[in-house]
Amino acid sequence: MLKKIFKFSFEIVFLLIMLSSLIWNDMVIYGISQGKGQLTIVWNSQPIEEIVQDATFPDSLKQKLKLIIEIKKYAFDSIGINESDNYSTVYNQRNKPILLTVSACEPFSFKAKEWTFPFLGAVSYKGFFNKNEATKEILALKGKGYDVDVYSPSGWSTLGWFKDPILSNMLYKSEGQLANLIIHELTHGTIYVKNNVTFNENLANFIGDKGAEKFLIYKYGINSKQYTDYEQSKKDETCFKEYILKGTERLDSLYSTLFVTDTVEIKKQKKIKLIKEIVLGVNRLPLYKRKNYFNYSLQAFSEKNAFFMAFTRYDSQYEIFDKEYQKDHQSNLRNYLSFLKEKHL
Repeated sequence: MLKKIFKFSFEIVFLLIMLSSLIWNDMVIYGISQGKGQLTIVWNSQPIEEIVQDATFPDSLKQKLKLIIEIKKYAFDSIGINESDNYSTVYNQRNKPILLTVSACEPFSFKAKEWTFPFLGAVSYKGFFNKNEATKEILALKGKGYDVDVYSPSGWSTLGWFKDPILSNMLYKSEGQLANLIIHELTHGTIYVKNNVTFNENLANFIGDKGAEKFLIYKYGINSKQYTDYEQSKKDETCFKEYILKGTERLDSLYSTLFVTDTVEIKKQKKIKLIKEIVLGVNRLPLYKRKNYFNYSLQAFSEKNAFFMAFTRYDSQYEIFDKEYQKDHQSNLRNYLSFLKEKHL
């Protein structure tokens, strides 16, 4: 569940890469493929107005489309998100993943594999609309010894290169999750700091969460089921994320104490032993949906460091933002976002 909630910002880079095609041949090939995939989605998206008039489209999902319109308006008017035409069209993904995100990490440190793109700088993940191309990248990374993480994000931002559509699977999310996702992605289109994926994703997660809270209170009230359900799910998420981040610190400490004389096999044994301890520890957490989180944590055995690194990328700075938001801006999200715009743009 978490990886689908962890909203992903995917930078479309093919136009920029083309400008440097004589130098970055591999990047050009990748960029053309990404451009083709993104344009296919854009060309096959329909305006919300058409979907709402479609008698075959479920009424319950039409309500979610209308809700997205409200979320956007609230984000623009009350939070200060930059206005855009994003999420005004719908792409029917027919319940199939349309994008795979690949990231990688060193096996005995939390140093991410990075790909450098012209103008955008270093990015620590790549997206693929073609499953075969993603598989080739995964195998190549594993062949070089990297720990690899792959998943299908529920949304992404093209940072203004295209008009980002609503993906049909988004409409099955709860009101709170949907508000979080939309505001998260719109934040990427408002503030993007070159060469700093961790900042960008942590900031979007923070604004998405606080924005969702405020929207739910605004629309439904603080005692509403929509708001209380969202806050309850957050308790589980927060508990789990804090635990995994502590597990990341434990692994990092282990790597710093490995001996130069240790063989790779010995290092792997120590690493797997600690990962096993961390995963089994999930069963002792006070989680309402413990089984779901335990099953999710089992991915750590196959993804190893890349699994843990994802939490650092998305959740390691939440408390830093929250402290600044409360102390310096009196929990006024619009003022805080305005401050961040002036600071980083």
